[in-house]
Amino acid sequence: MDRRDARVAWEYPVSLPLAADRPRRGVMQLDDQLVRYFGTADLGALTPPALASGIERMKVDLGLETDRARRFALWALLFMLGNAPDLDVTFEDEADREAARNFMDLSDQQD
Repeated sequence: MDRRDARVAWEYPVSLPLAADRPRRGVMQLDDQLVRYFGTADLGALTPPALASGIERMKVDLGLETDRARRFALWALLFMLGNAPDLDVTFEDEADREAARNFMDLSDQQD
């Protein structure tokens, strides 16, 4: 299936509560993130400059993000768009780098 035709509502856990009385911050919806950075969920409709601009905004947000799960979600979307920064630069924690490598391996298996 062509990725542009897929209407996906993937959810990425944003952060898990550290204590039972602490609420979850919510989830990141893929379509919402596409609209946030690109103005549309239809990436096939974007011009090359609009795509580059959205990717640049994502990279800025990735650099500013402190929540590990949100950071991973942004990195994964950048990876799917072919613009993910290097793992050593993006993730301080070895477990996060390993999770990213696993994501890349699983993504390769889907092609």
